[in-house]
Amino acid sequence: MSLSLKKRLAAACALGAATVLGAAVPASAHVIVQPSSVPKNATDQTFAFRVPNEDDKNSTVKVEIDFPTDHPIPSVKVAPVPGWTDSIQTTKLATPIHTDDGDITDAVSQVVWTGGQITPGHFQDFTVDLGALPDGTDKVVFKALQTYSDGNIVRWIEEPQAGQPEPKNPAPVLKLTAATAGDSDAPAPSAAASAKADPASTSTTTAKASGSDSTARALGIAGIVVGVLGAAVGIVLGRRARGTGTDASA
Repeated sequence: MSLSLKKRLAAACALGAATVLGAAVPASAHVIVQPSSVPKNATDQTFAFRVPNEDDKNSTVKVEIDFPTDHPIPSVKVAPVPGWTDSIQTTKLATPIHTDDGDITDAVSQVVWTGGQITPGHFQDFTVDLGALPDGTDKVVFKALQTYSDGNIVRWIEEPQAGQPEPKNPAPVLKLTAATAGDSDAPAPSAAASAKADPASTSTTTAKASGSDSTARALGIAGIVVGVLGAAVGIVLGRRARGTGTDASA
């Protein structure tokens, strides 16, 4: 095999390896709420606020989730997270919420977690149970403040807009879809339900181990690219073998 051909094949293999590694790196992570959508008439639903640590040196030591006041949520229960202490704050409503069980005059304003650490390269799920979702809206926009051990605070408070690029620090958004029969009695989504049933399962988990759909699709695409490159190498070797009348592996 000529030196030039070897160089071309080496370059092709290097390109394939770079494609695989590039596809395996997830998009820039931010604080999200999971699941990201539920029916409007769903009740007693469990959600997890996923907080990744994007700092290479410092740990996350405080997480604050601010609840909306324009579309209030009356109550919340918080699942314990090992190593963390949670605090629920409420606020007096200017307009009470009328229910069959009476008027609700207070709503949740924020939940704060302190005392623990999310080390670099890891994320933490903070699980909550929302007793009732607000009426008159198709989404609930939370605002998250993430405090690092060096005192830096990242404010995930920018509301994404339809048809616009995602903002630099998007706020966690829960979409409320059209209500359908039976949804109000539906069980909480499996991922969040598992966290609620087993609080220990919410312990810090390496972000690289997250089996996200986006990463799986990216790896699949990378595999296709490598396969195509391999086929191309085979064709080149085959043509060279026919042209020289010798074994292509020589």
